[in-house]
Amino acid sequence: MTGLLDEGLPVDHRLGQVYRYGGGFMGLVLITFGVLGFTNNVGFFSTTGRDVAGMSTNGALSLISVVVGAILIIGAIIGGNTASTVNIVVGALFVISGFVNLGLMGTPDINYLSFKMPNVIFSFVVGLLVMTFGLYGRVSGHLPHDNPYWRSRHPEAAAREDAFRERASVLSRDGASALGDGPHRHGIAGSH
Repeated sequence: MTGLLDEGLPVDHRLGQVYRYGGGFMGLVLITFGVLGFTNNVGFFSTTGRDVAGMSTNGALSLISVVVGAILIIGAIIGGNTASTVNIVVGALFVISGFVNLGLMGTPDINYLSFKMPNVIFSFVVGLLVMTFGLYGRVSGHLPHDNPYWRSRHPEAAAREDAFRERASVLSRDGASALGDGPHRHGIAGSH
């Protein structure tokens, strides 16, 4: 049995756009924050940091922001399940980072990423957004039956629905040809 997130996503499925655009957008936001942090010429592990876009940063946080942003953009370029999985993992890491750095804020000597409360809030918000982009359409109690993840988790029901649709299509097609050929058939039957 496959795991919860192992199922394949068909190429060009509409869910792929959510994974790509959501992750790509958040990647650009992170890269922008990181580049702005580099322009402030603050020390790499400075525990005091400098304010950029309302948040504190230093060289290490700027570098991490650029690297993680690039990972999100690479995932968005690849698309499909890769983009979704990258979004889920990065989002979870952001939430964990928010909790860890919340605890480190009270100890300035080891607050190596120069986190302050706006950074923690940003970490939680970005983490939850990116995870939502990654989980969208993959994990839900009410996935539509044309969703590839629902179909993979319920193969018997999906096969029954496909068979029903096929029968309906055949009946519809045969019914239309029978109506279209009606007079011709009567002519053949009348000639016997």
